[in-house]
Amino acid sequence: MNIFSSLLSGKTEQPQVTKQRRGIEIKSEREIEIMRQAAKIVATVLKEISQMVQPGMTTADLDAYAEKRIRSMGATPSFKGYHGFTGSICSSINNEVVHGIPNPKKVIRAGDVLKVDTGAYYQGFHGDSCITIAVVEVTPEAAKLIRVAEEALYKGIEQVKAGAYLLDLAGAIEDHVKSNGFSIVEEFTGHGVGRNLHEEPSVFNFRTREMPNVKLRSGMTLAIEPILNAGSKYTRTLADKWTAVTVDNALSAQFEHTVLVTDSGYEILTDRSKV
Repeated sequence: MNIFSSLLSGKTEQPQVTKQRRGIEIKSEREIEIMRQAAKIVATVLKEISQMVQPGMTTADLDAYAEKRIRSMGATPSFKGYHGFTGSICSSINNEVVHGIPNPKKVIRAGDVLKVDTGAYYQGFHGDSCITIAVVEVTPEAAKLIRVAEEALYKGIEQVKAGAYLLDLAGAIEDHVKSNGFSIVEEFTGHGVGRNLHEEPSVFNFRTREMPNVKLRSGMTLAIEPILNAGSKYTRTLADKWTAVTVDNALSAQFEHTVLVTDSGYEILTDRSKV
């Protein structure tokens, strides 16, 4: 789930971080194992949703399914009630960038670019992930946007290892996106994830001097989530105070994984191919 960096320290319905190291929590082996389980629940739900989506369904249908499945696996939806959000998923279609609220009147249609973002809270820890689904057959432009967004995520992940820096992965994402002619949404960032849904550090998808260039350490867990627009990088928020849309009505795509930093590299905790 993307959210403004200012909310990193905001009040949530989940327990707050109690053990931090310089503001960034380093997870123990026991905590990492719990996060693996939380992330597996998220990966399972997203994989199942990707297989069940079809024209005529509503985003509320997907939300109801996600909540039921998350709870059936012993977890609770991370998003529901978070800063007042009413859904268990964020469901954003076409020019909707992030934070789309599930709605029984929001019908999914053939050709849609559908973003589904969800999280699970399990035994005190969160998993968080997002996918973009091409509903039936999309336009060539949409197909390229979706492909490049997913590629950008993995370009960033490939830079992750203890001793690397956050801007290493930010630069890899930025270079891949721009070389393919798309823009990066800069208003929303990735984030640390663990006891809280959103923790330090902010994980940028572009090179910036706005935040410290954090050195990665084994045991950090990051939600890496590039968001790409086919047109302008700028967004505006609708009257519901959640849904962000592109200012020029262009398409948007997003992918996200919860990733563990290890001494030798990384582990993708929300890997859907393993569920």
